[in-house]
Amino acid sequence: MTDNIALRTYIIVDRMQPQYSSITGTVVKGDVCLPGMSQLYIEVEPGSEVYRMLDIAVKSTNAKPGFQIVEREYGEIELHSNSIEEVTQAGEAILNEYGLRINDRIKPRIISEQVITNIDALQAQLINRDNRLGSILVPGETVYVCEVEPAAYISIIVNEAEKNSDIKIINFDPVGRYGRMYVSGTESNIRTVKEVVKSVLDRIEGRD
Repeated sequence: MTDNIALRTYIIVDRMQPQYSSITGTVVKGDVCLPGMSQLYIEVEPGSEVYRMLDIAVKSTNAKPGFQIVEREYGEIELHSNSIEEVTQAGEAILNEYGLRINDRIKPRIISEQVITNIDALQAQLINRDNRLGSILVPGETVYVCEVEPAAYISIIVNEAEKNSDIKIINFDPVGRYGRMYVSGTESNIRTVKEVVKSVLDRIEGRD
């Protein structure tokens, strides 16, 4: 089964934070996730394989699906539950069916990261117009923009950043070629976020 399947992302997000879950809830097409829940993200190539993967998960566990997305290159599913055990079981059911292991996933890497201090009102306005899902960026704040590959790993980064620092989530996108996040706060907050990002990514094992 694994010859034609490339596991790009496999990640469990534990204890969804209020901002993170609220933004996620505005974009999911299926069951709405709430603060405190846990999530499973799986991203694969070829993309259409997510239909079978989601079928396995919902028929063998009580985890609820938020979305199944098929793009030009990749497919991605999200499942969530009040119980981390249920999303873990959903992931294990999929891996077992395909003869895959967690470490068959791709190890994430940062593609780009930028810190903009004391952001100008004009640039803040442009970012706000492009990103309408989260908080409003206020002139004078410090902004952190990060891109990672594969895309879905951005979700755990955003959630852990909210757990560990007093930030605002402007937006994030876990779908596509790269995952991207925009968060703002004080310079001290953003320094903490950068440390969190590095720590989270360093803990995720996988293939290069």
